[in-house]
Amino acid sequence: MQLVRDDNYQRKERRFFKYHQNLIDKYAEVLKKLQIDPFDSSLKTHKLKGDLKAFYACSLTHEYRIIFIFLIQNEQLVLVDIGSHDDVY
Repeated sequence: MQLVRDDNYQRKERRFFKYHQNLIDKYAEVLKKLQIDPFDSSLKTHKLKGDLKAFYACSLTHEYRIIFIFLIQNEQLVLVDIGSHDDVY
């Protein structure tokens, strides 16, 4: 799978890591796993409900999540948001 980060996501990513530099290595590990197998059990990937029903989420840590969309025909994962559970939902 190819990971896609638009300008909006990149801005959120920079802002997130400005305050959470200790998670940069963990983030790189999670992105590698997403590329290989988005449903790796360690990611705890799940489909969202309600207003976010088009999206999926995976765990960066117990507290932080990454929100994304599958574009199956292009084999892409479009990263949408990163942050705490309360911030992204």
